[in-house]
This record gives sequence, C-alpha cells and structure tokens, in this order.
Amino acid sequence: MAIVNVSEWEKFLQAHPQAHILQTGAWGALKLAFGWQPVYFISGDAGAQVLFRRLPAGLSIAYVPRGPVGKDWLPLWREILPYCRKHGAVVLKVEPDAWEEEEDHLTLQMPGFIPEGIPVQPRRTLVVSLEGSEEDWLARMKQKTRYNIRLAERKGVIVQPSQDIEGFHRMMTLTGARDGFGVHSREYYQRAYDLFHPLGMAELLVALYDGKPLAGLMVFARGERAWYFYGASTDEERNRMPTYLLQWEAMRWAASRGCRWYDLWGVPDESEEVLEAQFESRHDGLWGVYRFKRGFGGVLRRSAATREYPLWKPLFPLYRWLEGRERRA
Repeated sequence: MAIVNVSEWEKFLQAHPQAHILQTGAWGALKLAFGWQPVYFISGDAGAQVLFRRLPAGLSIAYVPRGPVGKDWLPLWREILPYCRKHGAVVLKVEPDAWEEEEDHLTLQMPGFIPEGIPVQPRRTLVVSLEGSEEDWLARMKQKTRYNIRLAERKGVIVQPSQDIEGFHRMMTLTGARDGFGVHSREYYQRAYDLFHPLGMAELLVALYDGKPLAGLMVFARGERAWYFYGASTDEERNRMPTYLLQWEAMRWAASRGCRWYDLWGVPDESEEVLEAQFESRHDGLWGVYRFKRGFGGVLRRSAATREYPLWKPLFPLYRWLEGRERRA
C-alpha cells in the first residue's frame, strides 16, 4: 500500500492513538481549504500525511507536520520521495513528532535529510502534566498562578464553551495587534472548529464577566495529549485575571477526555537558564507569552530539529534564502 484516501488514512490512525493531531485527516482538510493539498502514504507500519503547496513554474513544497507516524520510516521514504519529485517539489520538509533527545534515532530513520531547517511549528514548549488530582496540578504551579486562578473565580469570572467564532476572531485580531503576532482569518478558525469540534477533538472556551467576553482559547486533543494552539484576550477587566482561569478550565477539559499532557505550544527557543534570567526584562517575540505560561508548572521541552530533503538541489539554496527572508519580514 502506498497512497491511500482519507478514510483509509483515518483507519490507519486508529491503530496509532498517540499520533499527533497535525497528522489527522481533519488537519489535512483544514489546510486543504487554505492552499495545501494533503496526500496520505502508508508503507508497512508507518505512514505520513504530506501537505503540498504549489509554487510558480509548476514547482511545489512538500511538508510533513509532526510525522511520520509509526516506527520504521525507511520504506516510507521510498514511496514519498519519488512522488514528491514527480510533482515538482523542490524540498520535502519534515518536522518529526519527537523531542530533541531522540535526534540520534531520527538520523538513522531519515538518511539524506539535512537537519536544522527553519521550523514551521515552534520548537520549544512547556508541557504540563495532568497526572494526579487537580490539587496536584495546582501544587506544581507557581504560587502567583495559583493565586490568579482563584482570584478570577472570586472576582466573578466564569468560563464556558462557545460557538462564537466571530467574537473569538475579534479578540484574536486585538491580541495580535497588541502583542505583535500574526492572526488567521475568521474563516480559518471557523473551519478548524467545524472540523474538530464534532469529533470531540476541540473546544472553544470563553472567559466572561457579567456576560461580557474577556478572553478565549481554542484547545485541541487527541489520545493522551492536548494542545493550546490559539488564544486571545481583550483589554477589559484584566485585573480579574480571566486568562488564568481560562487555561485552568482548558486543562480540566483535556483531562476529561483522557489526556495526560497539556502542551502550551510555543515559547522563545532559548535554554531554561536564559529564559529564567531574562523573562522579566524581555518583551519582544514570545517573551511575554513565556512570562504567562511559565506559571502553570510545565516542563520545558524542545522538539527535534526540522529536517529537509533537497529534491531539486540546484534550487535548494534559493529556497533556503527565500524562506529565511520570508521569516525575517
């Protein structure tokens, strides 16, 4: 078996309950709506969802987000690489669902791939354990974070599920302008919600005070892991600490679905020593995000390096230069 349809892919994933959510057919459908073409490959016990994006002159980029799935990847590349060449891919970019400690194993599984490509997904994150009771979770948090969660409850903040994607997008736009990060379109968040929520794999949670939305987040879950991908807040009633209670309720939602880990998804790519030494003085990039996320008791982890297989070697240096320029813009 080589290329399969999405139904066959989802059947394959049923045997891999710990596969990353970015390898699901729902994620492929989301990206399909915004310029990518998913193709599903299975070889032996391994498989991969490969996303293709068209470039000018009949060229393309191929990308495997947080995959492949399974253990023995070597036969899989013999299926994927010729297909990529046939369809004009300049490069195959792969971001394995693995931590940095597994680099040696990945090198054996990915011969010919060049490490240290520019990442698409954030490499460094904080992963919160949902093991034990809720009191155990609180005990692992910073004292100020515990205080702020309880303060929000005392000050009348409530958190509830919502279907108001338009309102969430307004908050995202405000937060992006305030904190200097890019925001997806309303249609993107709506499509993500429509695909994942009916499967029980996502929830939109909103923190309210006196009926007024103050903050919102979209949390995703699959297997034993949950991910905080998108979050936003207004500038109103910030003294009520709504974002702290919002994260707490997202963790509770994840645990109710059997998740053992809650991935806060993205902090500055620096060592823990640098992060702890500078988080109070730095305000650029993701530093403000780290200042908030560090209080929830997560463990700092770094994903394995992004790897790239040059399929059109004469064009590969140009691709690297263009990608670097785009990321600096």
